[in-house]
Amino acid sequence: MPQRPYIVGNWKMNGTRAQLPEARAIDRGAARHPGVRVGIAPPFTLISAMVEAVQELTVGGQDCHTQTAGAFTGDVSAAMVKDAGAGFVIVGHSERRAMHAESDAAVRAKAEAALDAGLEVIICVGESEAQRDAGDAEMVVGAQLEASLPRGDGLVPRLTVAYEPVWAIGTGRVAAPSEVAAMHAVLRAKLIAIYGDEGANVRILYGGSVNASNAAELLATPEVGGALVGGASLTAESFLAIVAAAGPAAD
Repeated sequence: MPQRPYIVGNWKMNGTRAQLPEARAIDRGAARHPGVRVGIAPPFTLISAMVEAVQELTVGGQDCHTQTAGAFTGDVSAAMVKDAGAGFVIVGHSERRAMHAESDAAVRAKAEAALDAGLEVIICVGESEAQRDAGDAEMVVGAQLEASLPRGDGLVPRLTVAYEPVWAIGTGRVAAPSEVAAMHAVLRAKLIAIYGDEGANVRILYGGSVNASNAAELLATPEVGGALVGGASLTAESFLAIVAAAGPAAD
């Protein structure tokens, strides 16, 4: 049976309790699209409040530490994210890789910590504009994925991969469907090489300036199992338009 499309909103460093009504509106809208799985990753400060405010949405965290506890001022462990009520965590987002110098090994360790804590994981990979212009995009992203993925039995049902070309995040630029299809095919082949036949069941999301006007075309692209949405996820109006593009409303 085909998986439901998965539309995930990453609120990044945006949102206070004043934005909870927007989350409730998204939740009500998501209920009208039962064929689509919808999630939001708010700031850590809003996870608990959002979990209490919604019913249909899966709430997640935007990052986690590799360790379960300790002297890591300002960091949040996967166990803490889970305790706050989250069901998933995003690791390896390009902004974390670039601004916090996170390596593939660090991303893999975070993914392993999250899985150990009982969370689902969205692992992000993507190339820079310079890497794409040099013709190295598929090699770079394939290597990133291979080095970032955790290994072990029984992990696949809790894994999602997100392809987010760095040059298309928050810039308004969007990868052409042909570019998305080519990269997702590379990622699918890598997943099958690592996990065997189970690798065919890992969702691959596209992330990179997804909005209401381009969502339908992107979501119709082969091997695209959903979208990781940034700025357009901050309001119910713009985010639910993407959800609607992923699946029709129930009668």
